[in-house]
Amino acid sequence: MEFKTLRNIENSFRQIRIYAIVFALLCLGVTGFSVWKSYSFANVQREKIYVLDQGKSLMLALSQDAAINRPVMAREHVRRFHELFFTLAPDKAAIESNMKRAFDLADKSAYDYYHDLAEKGYYNRIISGNVQQRIEVDSVVCNFNSYPYAVTTYAKQFIIRSSNLTRRSLVTSCTLLNSVKSDNNPQGFQILKFGVTANKDEEVIER
Repeated sequence: MEFKTLRNIENSFRQIRIYAIVFALLCLGVTGFSVWKSYSFANVQREKIYVLDQGKSLMLALSQDAAINRPVMAREHVRRFHELFFTLAPDKAAIESNMKRAFDLADKSAYDYYHDLAEKGYYNRIISGNVQQRIEVDSVVCNFNSYPYAVTTYAKQFIIRSSNLTRRSLVTSCTLLNSVKSDNNPQGFQILKFGVTANKDEEVIER
């Protein structure tokens, strides 16, 4: 009888140990799952930004992966530079204002190209001849497989005179370098080695 009691006590201790182990494993599992879910939730929250709407309300804006937007931003940077650099009015102050903003997006190669045209009297002829010039960018081809990124831009250039309108094809090349974002350079790129590879008349329309 005493032996049987001892056996029952031993079995009870064994069962208690098993229950304790199972309970401890269950606690570890719940703790691990909770930590994992908390970490996942924190990552999701970091992908969201809150914007203050005139100090009155909060709007939830989902932030996007910057790496996904980078090619779009690069093409927009190049497009904006060309619009500033090649859009001219017969006004010296307007030309200088556009050029100053364009130079913020590029290195000295853009200034050198501008200076070369200025020495040849190109901008003086624009002003004295009351000529308008504008540009339409057709496409910006960027190679993101190597850095700095090689870029080729295809555009149409329109030179508007009182007597006619000249349409020219324009092809430029440059490389893009990552830079610091600022008010003057919101896309965070810098154009290097800017040059015009082709620029020829395609059509002249009498007015």
